[in-house]
Amino acid sequence: MPLSQYYGGKQIAKSAASGVGHLFANQARLSSQKVAVQHGNQKLTYEALDLRVRRLATILVDMGVGSGDRIAILSENRAEYLEVYLAAAYIGAVVACQNWRLTPNELEHCIGLVNPSVILASPKHEKKIISREVTCFGKDYEARLNAVNPIKELADIDPEDALLILYTSGTTGLPKGAVISHRAEISRNLVTRAEFGIAMRDTFVAWSPMYHMGAAECALGALMCGGKVIVVDGFDQEKICELVATEELGWLLLMPGMVGALAAELKAQQIKTRGVKVCGVMADLVPPREIAEITRLLNAPYANTFGATETGCPPCSSNLLPIGIIPESLSKEQSPFCEIKLVDAEGREVEDGSPGELCMRGPTLFSGYWLDTEANKKEFRGGWFHMGDVFSRNPDGSLNFVDRVKYLIKSGGENIYPAEIERVLLSHPRISEAAVVKASDERWGEVPIAFIACRNERVPEREIYELCRQELAGYKQPKELRFIEFKDFPRSASGKIQRHELEKKFNF
Repeated sequence: MPLSQYYGGKQIAKSAASGVGHLFANQARLSSQKVAVQHGNQKLTYEALDLRVRRLATILVDMGVGSGDRIAILSENRAEYLEVYLAAAYIGAVVACQNWRLTPNELEHCIGLVNPSVILASPKHEKKIISREVTCFGKDYEARLNAVNPIKELADIDPEDALLILYTSGTTGLPKGAVISHRAEISRNLVTRAEFGIAMRDTFVAWSPMYHMGAAECALGALMCGGKVIVVDGFDQEKICELVATEELGWLLLMPGMVGALAAELKAQQIKTRGVKVCGVMADLVPPREIAEITRLLNAPYANTFGATETGCPPCSSNLLPIGIIPESLSKEQSPFCEIKLVDAEGREVEDGSPGELCMRGPTLFSGYWLDTEANKKEFRGGWFHMGDVFSRNPDGSLNFVDRVKYLIKSGGENIYPAEIERVLLSHPRISEAAVVKASDERWGEVPIAFIACRNERVPEREIYELCRQELAGYKQPKELRFIEFKDFPRSASGKIQRHELEKKFNF
């Protein structure tokens, strides 16, 4: 007999099966007159948002959307995007968030992959979908919304049911759809609030694309907890400065490449913050001096995290960089809400100080890649998710990021991790961005080439080479320096420089 017979088992488990939609509906009762969403001059209370969500749920059901069916959405940031998330959660459907920056072929692949029952799009982007029927936001959509009765009962949800499909960047091939469950979404919200000290009703500014985990998950987290979501379509530094001065913010997401611009705007406007708990993300990709400056200006520590679409903020989400100090180390602390190990190519755990691929398991983990048996088999070996990122462990248990497994430069039998070189280059006070790629070499096979953007005038090459000689072994030093404009670095939605795109752009 199973052990569960002694304490209720499946009968009792149903009582613990709250989903994201159920938790938001609960807040709609508890915080009915509080502003839930603000976009420009539009403000929706929790009561008003819940009504719109229930009406949209009715429309979706009438269109044949049922539990487990996919809803594709292609839109810039707007309040309706949040309504689609929640309506899907109410009826047990799955939202496949489409990247409007993709090429037509890539977009067709992503939509075709999930075979959606319904496609919702904004007027700005609807024409990018050519061969499929689209329901467009606008006057007709609003009229239809106001003409239907709201659903009364929410669908029963298993915590492992899918809620979102967020696509990977696809730097080495076509994008894959990462499936995020209700369990993972709720866990990610709990972890973020526990580790960053974010209050239940703190405001979140959703400026990064809502097809990306940063905006999607923090916005849903705020709405599950009674917070306010302010929707901003893209990185508008003047608007963000205004919000910093007037709102109590929890986590102010700042992607690499945008930290310096916001700091300059804060100084130019002499902004005094009303209150920011935590700022930033991906500290490894930001010049250390910029971290010190932005934390001083916002009076908030910098999130020295390492996570992914597949994992949420863990595995490394427990370290905050102090205010106003140039970090000498970017070592990360493992989240207490997951397990990790570092392994070599054969799956054996490596010793402290040796580089190894980071493997993780825990409640924030995604549910696998949509319809990709091969990738799931490969990445979930041995009951662990293999992240594809190389770390080394210090004697005190902290972790140092080395680089991506997939982007390794093999030079004369030596392994070179570009991120190590990039960190040295970014330590120079007049270098604002750096990326290292590989180039073919007759003697060494592959060699590192550095692309650099400078703050004002170009830094002399001899000065950069001297810095590299001081900090890097000979074989790791870049064999060529190329100076380009900051804006010419190709980036993903999360702000990461896309090395493969940089190679293509400059014919490597």
